[in-house]
Amino acid sequence: MKVVVDLSRCQGYAQCAFLAPDAFRMHGEEALMYNPTPDDAQRERVLRAAAACPLQAILVDTSEERDTPVQAPPS
Repeated sequence: MKVVVDLSRCQGYAQCAFLAPDAFRMHGEEALMYNPTPDDAQRERVLRAAAACPLQAILVDTSEERDTPVQAPPS
């Protein structure tokens, strides 16, 4: 899972930090700090946090393609 926050859109409402404190936290009153690669144990919380963002500034990529090794075609 990969998380990207558009910090130019983020207004510091801190809904994400409340819902997924292990992945998002506020630094001061307005600066958001986040883990761009939270572990799968946090998946549900991170998805809820992204959905709760009033400005939809959080993008979560849950595609498994990156974690799947590419197999060579049979010879």
